[in-house]
Amino acid sequence: MSFLSKLFGKKDEEPVKERTVFSIRVGDIVTYDLEDYEVVGSLTYQNNGYKWYAYQLKSGASSVWLSAEMDDELELGIYRNVKEKLTSPIPEKLTIDDVTYYREEHGRAKVSGTGRGSNLNGQEVEYHDFSNEDETNFLSIEIWGSEVEVSKGYAIEEYEIKILAGSK
Repeated sequence: MSFLSKLFGKKDEEPVKERTVFSIRVGDIVTYDLEDYEVVGSLTYQNNGYKWYAYQLKSGASSVWLSAEMDDELELGIYRNVKEKLTSPIPEKLTIDDVTYYREEHGRAKVSGTGRGSNLNGQEVEYHDFSNEDETNFLSIEIWGSEVEVSKGYAIEEYEIKILAGSK
């Protein structure tokens, strides 16, 4: 160690780990569509060894969810909550805002969360995934006990987002 390093107390710092869509953390910044969003919550879903992720992104009064999963290939989507009143059981086909959606998948998943999602640790959710006929619009329905949450979304490509680490 050099004299100046000793004098000024330079420390060996661990480098910031590069983020991917599977390692985003609360406090990171995600840039999408020319807007910077702070990651305020994250959820990890697990069903029979399969994992997928949802990150709550906030910019001012705007809030969106970034979903990420590796199926045969990377699938990313942007979702916004909608105030659609649905009750269980969820039908196979739904029409919302003049768009007809068809159920592709449903099941149950264990959830773990951080940030605003930490209150969901250990809970189980019933999920229903829908898409329109040409698979350009998506609908995500999650049933948390008696509460039914509905989100509308669309696919994005990985190059459309930039992730800036907010911590190590």
